[in-house]
Amino acid sequence: MLFTQLPLCDALLEGLQAMNFTETTPVQEQAIPVILAKKDVIACAQTGTGKTAAFLLPLLNNLYTEAHEENKINAIVMAPTRELAQQIDQQMEGFSYFTPFSSVAVYGGNDGDAWDVQKRGLLNGSDVVVATPGRMLSHINLYDIDFSGVKYFILDEADRMLDMGFYDDIMKIEKLLPKDRQTIMFSATMPPKIQTLAKTILRNPEEISIAISRPPDSILQSAYICHEAQKIKIVEELFRDKEPKKVILFSGSKLKVKEISKTLKRMGLSTGEMHSDLDQAQRDFVMHEFRNERIGILVATDIVSRGIDIDDIPLIINFDVPYDAEDYVHRIGRTARAGDSGMAITLVGEDEQYRFGQIENFLQKEIYKIPLPAELGEAPAYNPSVNRRRNSGGNRNKSRNFKSKGTAHKGRNPSAEFRPHHSNRRRNQRNNPNNNAKKD
Repeated sequence: MLFTQLPLCDALLEGLQAMNFTETTPVQEQAIPVILAKKDVIACAQTGTGKTAAFLLPLLNNLYTEAHEENKINAIVMAPTRELAQQIDQQMEGFSYFTPFSSVAVYGGNDGDAWDVQKRGLLNGSDVVVATPGRMLSHINLYDIDFSGVKYFILDEADRMLDMGFYDDIMKIEKLLPKDRQTIMFSATMPPKIQTLAKTILRNPEEISIAISRPPDSILQSAYICHEAQKIKIVEELFRDKEPKKVILFSGSKLKVKEISKTLKRMGLSTGEMHSDLDQAQRDFVMHEFRNERIGILVATDIVSRGIDIDDIPLIINFDVPYDAEDYVHRIGRTARAGDSGMAITLVGEDEQYRFGQIENFLQKEIYKIPLPAELGEAPAYNPSVNRRRNSGGNRNKSRNFKSKGTAHKGRNPSAEFRPHHSNRRRNQRNNPNNNAKKD
């Protein structure tokens, strides 16, 4: 469907034309008419389906075509992370270019000037507030903010917000809003806790479900079946013969990210961390260094798996197997963007075999298993059904001590497709104070 076929106002269509937006995605085609009709919505759609435009365009259209109170907050969009809040606000700026509406992004980890901008926006009544729950509550606890004009309450990536422990924060904010409003919820998954939240804050919602898409064929997917203690050795072997550039390594917990990053630095690899313990200035610095290839490997939690737009990532490594297929697709979707090809390698421990088997079932394909180099020891047999009992325990939020003696393994490279590496000269620079990795 073309955007011109939707009942959007001329100011929005003009903005879409200027941004070269012509055809809708499936979620936009389904959600925009329902939201324009002022109905509550619960939509299951993953990142990358165009869901931000699916709620921003009808929101702006309704504000443009109906009466609303001036100098009051008219809409609140909640997002789980600073990065997503920033991106929603940027899209808001683009879509609203030919409209008179103002917005303010309210998120933490920045300086006092940013706090003052957020405070003024909230107290003076920006039309649209894009906020993370924690930062919003910080302002609410300090100032008397007028929410009486709020007609729209939108939760983006609601499942992520609940996973991050924001349920109570969301409910505190929701209780301050007028009952007579339109509430819209987008979530990549629909577990019972999301259904419970929907029943609590939505009124007779329309349900929209967009099936999660499978990774494109341009991503060469492979895996190592290994013991947990062999994982760090596999990573070291991967980068024995070539220095890594713009590689993202995902792990399931921030504690494990920190440990892996320290171990890789001891190997002489230029490594940066990305997790929720970093403030905004630190995150911005790490991403700047990574984009400019002064950081070779970005070790990250799933905070990077959604919504970070870097087009030339050649390799994704899943140090841990994600807990569901959606997270797997999000993670490896950071490579092979903008028409490029890419690789994704997953390290599958014994406790993770059943989960990986479930991902293969979802993908409807068997992912190629790279033979483990003989010098790394014997690999466990791959038998996901036998190891199903391990899945409930797994290693979620568990950390292991990844000690390395700093010696490269000899022998052939385990992957003929990818030959990343660090040289002995780089290994000897591990104590160099000019090493960019030490800034992280």
